[in-house]
Amino acid sequence: MKNEIYQVTENDIGKRLDLYLAEQSGESRASVQRLIREEQVTIKGRVRKANYRVKMEEIVSLCIPEPIPLAIVPENIPIDIIYEDEDIAVVNKPEGMVVHPAPGHYTGTLVHALLFHLEHLSSINGVIRPGIVHRIDKDTSGLLVIAKNDHAHQFFSERLKHHEVKRIYWALAEGRIKEGGTIDKPVARDPKDRKRMAIVPDGRHAITHYTVLQQFSKHTLLRCELETGRTHQIRIHLASVKHPLVGDLIYGHKKQRFQANGQCLHAKEIEFEHPRTGEWMHFETELPESFQRIMRILNQEGNK
Repeated sequence: MKNEIYQVTENDIGKRLDLYLAEQSGESRASVQRLIREEQVTIKGRVRKANYRVKMEEIVSLCIPEPIPLAIVPENIPIDIIYEDEDIAVVNKPEGMVVHPAPGHYTGTLVHALLFHLEHLSSINGVIRPGIVHRIDKDTSGLLVIAKNDHAHQFFSERLKHHEVKRIYWALAEGRIKEGGTIDKPVARDPKDRKRMAIVPDGRHAITHYTVLQQFSKHTLLRCELETGRTHQIRIHLASVKHPLVGDLIYGHKKQRFQANGQCLHAKEIEFEHPRTGEWMHFETELPESFQRIMRILNQEGNK
C-alpha cells in the first residue's frame, strides 16, 4: 500500500476532490473515483465524496494499493453453487475464503473458483471482480448472488442501491440481549487505523435491524437484516452497543472462549427479484459447522 500526501494550494481551491487528486497523483480520474468509493482517500482522517470541493491548505491522503496482476487463472476449488441459470448463480461462500483478489490474496479466492466452474461472468467490475455484485468478509460465510452477464449485474446494482435485495444474517453476539431493535449509526474507515471500520459522525449512512432468536446466559443469537451494506456493518454496529460477535478479534474481545474460524456471522438468507423473469426468489442455507458446534455447546450448557 502506497500512501501519498498532498496539501491544497491557492491554485486548486474549489476543485472537485477526484479532479484534484487525478492531477496531483497522475492516476486516472476513474481510478481516483474508485479509490474514493473504497474509502482510500481522507482529509483530516475523514472520508469525503468525489464531488467534495477542496479547501486551502487541506491535507489530502491517498492510499494506492499495490498493483494486482491482471491475469487471473481459474482454479479448481470446490464451491457450493446452490442455484444457477443463464443470468445468475447463488453461491454459499465458506468462511475463510476471500471473495476477490486483493493485496495479499492473489490466489484461492471465490473469483478464481467461479472462473473455473461458471462459463460466463459479468464484465462490469473488470477482470479482478468478474460477476461480483456484493461481497461478504473473508471470515463471514453464506450466500452471495453472482451476475453471469452485464444486464444482471446492472439490475442487481440498482436493486442493492435502492435496498431492494433482502439480506438476512445470523450472528452470535457476546452478552445477553433482551429484545430486538435497530442500530442507525454512520460507518466509515477508522481515522486512527485504516484497516478497521468505526462509527464516524460524518461516515456513510448505515442501518442494521436485529431480532433475538435465542438467548443464552452470556450470549445471544440474532437475526440481522441489512438496510444498507457497509463494510463490516453488522460487526461494527453490534460492537458499538457492547455486544461484539463471538470470534471477532478485530472488534470484539482479544481473548475468546471458543475456537472459531473468524466471527460467528453467516449470510443465511437472500431474497430478490430475478433480473429476467421478475420472479421473487428466496434462498437459505445452513450455518457452517464451526458456528453449529458453538451453538451445540451453548445449548448443552443451557440444559444443565
